[in-house]
Amino acid sequence: MDYNWKSQPELVQWIKKNHADIRRVCAVCLGAFMLAEAGLLQNRRATTHWLNAQTLRLSYLGIQVNSDLIFIKDQNIYTSGGATAGIDLALALVEEDNGREVALKVAKVLVLYLKRPGNQSQFSDILLHQEASKKPIFELQQWIKSNLREDLTVKMLSEKVFMSHRNFARVFLNQTGLTPAKYVEKLRTECAKRLLEDSNDPIERIAAISGFKSVDTMRKIFVRNFSLTPFDYRNLFGRI
Repeated sequence: MDYNWKSQPELVQWIKKNHADIRRVCAVCLGAFMLAEAGLLQNRRATTHWLNAQTLRLSYLGIQVNSDLIFIKDQNIYTSGGATAGIDLALALVEEDNGREVALKVAKVLVLYLKRPGNQSQFSDILLHQEASKKPIFELQQWIKSNLREDLTVKMLSEKVFMSHRNFARVFLNQTGLTPAKYVEKLRTECAKRLLEDSNDPIERIAAISGFKSVDTMRKIFVRNFSLTPFDYRNLFGRI
């Protein structure tokens, strides 16, 4: 999505002049760029549509951009992903002001889904990962997805594609946008999320299948990324 957010200087100036007198300032999707241009997101956490997150990150270096979350609240500044994420944000604001019961009634009248807190992902993590366009990294990615229970260290992976550790780490990051360790962690997390949603397997088994060394390791990663434990994630999004 292309949007020239610098084409509306009057709006930017209005935001700069008036934001201090506004109880909450919210942006949906590319609206985050307007807040960034007005200086409201400096040294704050923020999100936008995942397709434009990198542009936001590179254009305004002082913003802590998280492209995964549906919406983010940083004090009285709110930013959200795409248009549907804006609906989730609007319902969260209704709940803040009027309580969950009212928010549930609004969601029911509008036939909306009210089980998406801001810390849920905008999209499936696997869809986020850009597949490498060249061998051998592309083939290695496919192998990793089928072997999450292996000890997937940089040393092991680099040897599998006959590269030095340093060169492998550089090439992998260049082709995928992620370090090998972060790529493996995200795939394991995605695997665990799907099992928590769609199975009634014990959490210990899910951790093992997904390749985590322990339940505690999986719990720490879930809390760090989603502010939810695996148990809480299953309670919110499980379908069994």
